[in-house]
Amino acid sequence: HLAGKAAEDAAARAYEARGYRVEARRWRGPGGEIDLILRKGDMLVFAEVKHSVTFASAAARITPTQMQRIQASAAHFLEGEPRGQLTEARLDAVFVNGKGQVEILENAFGQG
Repeated sequence: HLAGKAAEDAAARAYEARGYRVEARRWRGPGGEIDLILRKGDMLVFAEVKHSVTFASAAARITPTQMQRIQASAAHFLEGEPRGQLTEARLDAVFVNGKGQVEILENAFGQG
């Protein structure tokens, strides 16, 4: 639990350094939890954060079922936005290695 929180904090800092604002952490939708929801202007980013010894082993922890659940929750979140499903949005995967380094894979789930 603590390693996961530390990884999410590192990911949030990496996005903030790129000009994003954290909108929500560990937001629960009907499909499951979204680790980070970030906003930059009109753009929303739904980020799944994975932590492991290496970036590759962190990436291997994202399953197709998990991607579908995140997409369902993201769609539910967008319903509350002024532009709804027309809101500019993407789904990112964020990998944090054992050294605390962050790698952001934008549009990781092929949406956007």
